[in-house]
Amino acid sequence: MADFRIERDSMGEKQIPNAVYYGIQTLRAVENFPISGLKPLPTYVDACLLIKKATAIANGELGCISEDLSRAIVQAADEILAGSLRDQFVVDVYQAGAGTSHHMNVNEVLANRALEILGDEKGNYSRVSPNDHVNYGQSTNDVIPTAIRIGGLLALERTLYPALKGAIAALQAKAGEYQDVVKSGRTHLQDAVPVRMGDTFGAWAQILADHLARLQFAEKDLTVLGLGGSAAGTGMNTHPRYRFRAAEILSTLIDKPLTSAPHLMAAMQSMAPFVAVSGAIRNLAQDLVKISHDLRLMDSGPKTGFKEIQLPPVQPGSSIMPGKYNPVMAEMISQVCFQVMGYDAAIALAAQAGQLELNVMMPMIAYSLIQSIEILGNAIAALTDKGLKGIVVNGDRCRQYAEGSLALVTALNPHIGYLNAAAVAKESLETGKSLRQIVLEKGLMSEADLANVLNLEQMSAMTPAQTEG
Repeated sequence: MADFRIERDSMGEKQIPNAVYYGIQTLRAVENFPISGLKPLPTYVDACLLIKKATAIANGELGCISEDLSRAIVQAADEILAGSLRDQFVVDVYQAGAGTSHHMNVNEVLANRALEILGDEKGNYSRVSPNDHVNYGQSTNDVIPTAIRIGGLLALERTLYPALKGAIAALQAKAGEYQDVVKSGRTHLQDAVPVRMGDTFGAWAQILADHLARLQFAEKDLTVLGLGGSAAGTGMNTHPRYRFRAAEILSTLIDKPLTSAPHLMAAMQSMAPFVAVSGAIRNLAQDLVKISHDLRLMDSGPKTGFKEIQLPPVQPGSSIMPGKYNPVMAEMISQVCFQVMGYDAAIALAAQAGQLELNVMMPMIAYSLIQSIEILGNAIAALTDKGLKGIVVNGDRCRQYAEGSLALVTALNPHIGYLNAAAVAKESLETGKSLRQIVLEKGLMSEADLANVLNLEQMSAMTPAQTEG
């Protein structure tokens, strides 16, 4: 038995190793695009397989392909979704425009596995064709933008949303644990009025909760599908009910309320849904960088920095300095966020680069969007488990900074006036005397009144939220 088979396409014929499930068009793409070594993300492959499963069911129900072919294609898709043949998706991320190479890779693998299921040999495309059967009524031009939508939805649900919710819960727990710890506030990296450590954590939790809501809003754009538009958005070579039935089946498969786009041509041309989701992810990344920098500042030291908190030491921090531990999880998430911002810029450039009926830059958009979601979700989860949950606050250090802050003079303004308060602050800085001592020496306030005004717990308490009556 030969160890290869002969496959033919419109350009000629090639020898294909018998062991592989992809075919001649995939092999041409592998030869044409030895670019990055990056292969399609598993979530993106899942999205394509789910689309092929849904379309095979719909086309089988509508009589567009035979029931036995429909069942074989569905079984092949289910097997691969369960983990088999994952090494058969081999086309580089940077490939032919629109994603035709990856799309045909999926079609060929499904066709060849369906042939085996039907008791036939790989490559007998007269029985199961990658183009005529697996791809019936479809085009790269409507399948790939749909796959980006489905892949984005899967990545959000599997990775980013759980990670964000976990980080929010961890920060809320720290807010409760350290609500009574007073620390010095800082604005412009200079002393400011006192705040509560619990409120610092609570503010971060609220920031992330707001970003979660923004992402969930942006996600809605991904639920409107252009599947059924075929080559140019006109629906050529599709059954009239196909687009709606395929959307219904996909909705069931991923448990999301998907609908067919009101204008299939618009859904094919515009990359706006991906730009919107990517922008929401970039927005989240920007605030995560700020939080990670705050964590690093607050953990700086241990002798020459703030050291208001201790992040969990998870690995030695230096190859030469013994006993050194660095805030590595916070450092890691900043790097991931910078990468996400770069992906967002690339998506924005690609989104405006479409012409006429199609944007051919979709392969890069697909990789960049799903990769952004997944690496950011993984990074947040790691930061939460190995960082946020284990934070220990140095209450004594926080109190010391709060009590020594010149910004406490702000509380004296209503009682001794701004100019007197400024003079007290200046003298304290020059002499090293405490604010309390100078105010009493100058007779500006009584000791009892001063004790009440410089009450750190009272000064640092947030004003309760008010509702309009």
